[in-house]
Amino acid sequence: MSRTCMVTGTTPQFGHHVSHSHRRTNRRFDVNVQKKRYWVPSLGRRVTLTLSARGITVVDARGIEAVVADLQRRGVRL
Repeated sequence: MSRTCMVTGTTPQFGHHVSHSHRRTNRRFDVNVQKKRYWVPSLGRRVTLTLSARGITVVDARGIEAVVADLQRRGVRL
């Protein structure tokens, strides 16, 4: 599964582990991605979205109808 939020577009970031001796090794900061199912009345069915924690907050604030309309405008297949 791609660690990308469908709403915010957040992707993993990269950085370093820094040990006590200050040696640096590569690491990856993954996005907190969840699969979430929503009922969309305009489509008449459930839609499964891959969302980050912030993406879930955006859906709660704007509403699922507005978010789905925006995703369809961008050409995302639901």
